[in-house]
Amino acid sequence: MQNYEQKSHRDTAVVLPKVNARTQNILRFYRCCPATDSLLLHSARQFPLPVEPVCQAFFTLRFNLTKSSMAKLLYYILLKPLSLLPLFVLYRLSDLLHLVLYRLVGFRKKVVLNNLRNAFPEKSEPEIKVIARKFYAHFCDLLIESIRMFSMPKEEILRRCTVVNPELIEKFAQQGRSLIIAAGHYNNWELAAVAFGIQENYTVVGIYKPLANAFFDQKLQHSRSRFSMEMIPKKETKSFFANNTHRLTATLFATDQSPANSYQAYWMRFLNQETGILFGAEKYAREYNFPVVFGKIRKPRRGHYEMEFTIVEEEPAQAPHGSITQKHTQLLEALIREAPQYWLWTHKRWKRQRPEGVVLNG
Repeated sequence: MQNYEQKSHRDTAVVLPKVNARTQNILRFYRCCPATDSLLLHSARQFPLPVEPVCQAFFTLRFNLTKSSMAKLLYYILLKPLSLLPLFVLYRLSDLLHLVLYRLVGFRKKVVLNNLRNAFPEKSEPEIKVIARKFYAHFCDLLIESIRMFSMPKEEILRRCTVVNPELIEKFAQQGRSLIIAAGHYNNWELAAVAFGIQENYTVVGIYKPLANAFFDQKLQHSRSRFSMEMIPKKETKSFFANNTHRLTATLFATDQSPANSYQAYWMRFLNQETGILFGAEKYAREYNFPVVFGKIRKPRRGHYEMEFTIVEEEPAQAPHGSITQKHTQLLEALIREAPQYWLWTHKRWKRQRPEGVVLNG
């Protein structure tokens, strides 16, 4: 049996159940919004339900609406206007941002330095710090280039990112074979993906994890798909492959992310550490016998990139289990060692450990 106390709201007396301190704080929050307050009172009159879950539901709704409004303000007042500026102007902002993130704030500096020390134990501490400083300079350029991507025209994209060996890709297109492209978070991978879709005779498909903020998720997907690139949520990957075998597609897999399930990952050594590698690229390549190529992205100078493709496996259905994953991971490691400052070192790549009983592959 619940205890009740008499509450008044303007000229209306409403009977509400007693609530705990947490719910009282939520109610105080909603007193600043008369419309919501009235709705809560109306609900209390009509339905004999516990108040706390109702209040928390309204609190969540109000909070999400506030986040959405802030995201729209940030985009239309700051990001969109900045995206209209040329990169040579935006790079001045990148230089300032580098000073702030690296020198003043030290954004994820502990993570970056720890990753570098573990990946390159043979390097001295001064060498590690030089790589870290160069990484932050590139990271800030990457942020600025991502903003510019909201408004970057097709001609500029093609000028800034070119394919070195398009004949390798064209060979598979002439055979009518869809591709799996394995790549890492190296250099400006998003600009490269968009540029590839413009230059080649494939429908480029990106597998992605939707952002928590629906507004920014929509804007980022629009930015990536302005030139016919298709974005497929990770949960829909299986159905996409099953329903699109008749199309000529090149599906991009970022293979260097930390796996959500350590037991389903392919474990091997990567950058001097036991690492769980996502197995999706090999899984779908073997299932549909799509050739696998690895995309190398190099940065000859600031704001300009070159893509070069290497064949990983032409007949995946016949390849031994794990061989595709080993090959594209080894290619990525070689690329990182060539110029380590261009990989995404802020990512907590080794946050998961190999479970007991899971094989470490050679």
